[in-house]
Amino acid sequence: MLARLDRDPAASQTARIRAPRADDWLLLVGRLLLAGLFLGGAAQKAFDPAQVAVLLSGWHLPGLLVWPALAYNAAAGLALVFGAAVRPVALSLALYCAVTSLFHFLPDDPWQMTIFVKNWAIAGGCLALAVAGAGRIAVRLN
Repeated sequence: MLARLDRDPAASQTARIRAPRADDWLLLVGRLLLAGLFLGGAAQKAFDPAQVAVLLSGWHLPGLLVWPALAYNAAAGLALVFGAAVRPVALSLALYCAVTSLFHFLPDDPWQMTIFVKNWAIAGGCLALAVAGAGRIAVRLN
């Protein structure tokens, strides 16, 4: 039903006029919690890029990849905060989490395995967000 509303311009306009419901607020909170992870990751990369560079070099990747990762984390996090392009951003974040989880697949290290599993859980949350969209509480650019 919600997906249909998103694709029907007249119904979508009517939906925007109605007051937000509890599920709209929960969707906003979910977006903000996920955004916090990615904005925090961007800040962590900004304040301690060497930590990520070492992780990347351990996989024979250039440490300079920390900077595009920082930019992506920040941009995607802000998109979630404002509810802009949530569906494609959430899909790309799910893929990002799946790929970056591989850096933490170290079966002999329980801490790294926890991060590995958490990345997949975050990917699942991003996929759910990609289905749900931004909801009614979002910045509308159109």
